[in-house]
Amino acid sequence: MAEQGRRKLLKVAGALAATGASGWAGLAHAASDWPSKPVNLVVPFPAGGGTDTFARPFSAQFAKTAGKTLVIDNRGGAGGTLGAGIAAKAAPDGYNFFMGGTHHVIAPSVYPKLDYDLERDFVPLALLASVPQVVVVNPKNVPFNTIQELMADMRTKPGKYNYGSAGSGSSHHLAGELFKLQTKTKILHIPYKGAGPALQDLIAGNVDMVFDGLGSSAQHIKSGRIKALMVAGAQRNPAFPDVPCAAECGLPDYTVSTWYGLWAPKGTPEAAQQQMLEEVRKIGASEEIKTAWAKNGAEYGKLSPQQFGVMIHSEIQRWAQVVKASGVKLDS
Repeated sequence: MAEQGRRKLLKVAGALAATGASGWAGLAHAASDWPSKPVNLVVPFPAGGGTDTFARPFSAQFAKTAGKTLVIDNRGGAGGTLGAGIAAKAAPDGYNFFMGGTHHVIAPSVYPKLDYDLERDFVPLALLASVPQVVVVNPKNVPFNTIQELMADMRTKPGKYNYGSAGSGSSHHLAGELFKLQTKTKILHIPYKGAGPALQDLIAGNVDMVFDGLGSSAQHIKSGRIKALMVAGAQRNPAFPDVPCAAECGLPDYTVSTWYGLWAPKGTPEAAQQQMLEEVRKIGASEEIKTAWAKNGAEYGKLSPQQFGVMIHSEIQRWAQVVKASGVKLDS
């Protein structure tokens, strides 16, 4: 009888989810015991990187709205794919979720074999943050004030400069490859196990530049430890109005953003999915998150799970074209 009751509950939750906003009240009642324990969130990069920049305040706000801890489980390595594989195999019990992003729509094109499939093994829930990429340099290694000056020096001295990334196949890596294609320059790629370590080496002067999400670079730009030369895209970012955009710098097609999203392992109960979505809505409406996102030049996502799924599919195809044009291929 208990099993029959559980099945009825999930069937009702699925029906309510399909009705849209009008079903929220009934759904909240149906899943009123969720969460009854801490919820685990796999973040597939080391602490201190771009994903952490948004995962930490999201976790803190979740504790306020849901009344339970959202545990950040940092699992770095292999350009974010190691953590994704772990999350894909997590128990689909409504207490395991995954925060990935741009890296994971690139991975299918650069890794010959992955032990998970982003579209098959996960349920897309929400786009949490979207920030433009920014070209940041160590001011001691790169003594220029404009990207045009840097590009001119790159063209006369091929291979003089290097750039760090969050790992081979990451969005930082592909942003660098796209930059090289469009500027016809040669820059050495140095992969790290996350944006955090790459940025620390940039600050230390061990690498010259990083193509980073504005969220993780923002605090270091403001402190003067690194310098922003260009924001990718067709317009300047409100958080850094003095940094020119790519279109102004003669690169109208250089549009790259770093985004972060929330997934659940396939098979996660519909009721838990919808209750998590309600928490996502509450968190996004909070002043704390609005302030944190604005400070980092980010936008909070407003896509439905279905729209997010369409975006994921489109992004996989887009980056496959960049990978093909750049010739990037990883051995494992």
